[in-house]
Amino acid sequence: MTERTVTAKRVPPAQLAPQLRDAITRLNRRVRQARPVGDLTVTQLSALTSLKLAGALTPRELADVERVQPPTMTKIVAKLEERGLVQRTPHPTDGRQVILAATEGGRAVLDQFERARNEWLASRLAALTEDERDTLRRAAEILQQLARA
Repeated sequence: MTERTVTAKRVPPAQLAPQLRDAITRLNRRVRQARPVGDLTVTQLSALTSLKLAGALTPRELADVERVQPPTMTKIVAKLEERGLVQRTPHPTDGRQVILAATEGGRAVLDQFERARNEWLASRLAALTEDERDTLRRAAEILQQLARA
């Protein structure tokens, strides 16, 4: 390896941060576009995913997780409930509250979206060399560490 090659690989964190953020944002946007055709919005899918991951949340908790105002979440939940993707149950200790959870149908819709996204990404990864895929595997581990920090 030449000194120039070694130097070129050393990128200061302040320079790497915007490059990495841009690449992740663009890839995420492209993966989100690789979804089955349907009438669910990205916001509705995100709320449904949060319910699937959490198991169940109050509307306020869901609004907080999704970083939207409660009235906005009320509209999102109403649309999901209309389609049978979310169900409400009484709160076990607070009669004024309800608990929201993804229905079996809601989880099935999310699984369908996830399969479509994974298939799209797998087809792109198949076009890479084994070394490039190994590099991405290692990068994925590092990105998971960053996300947990």
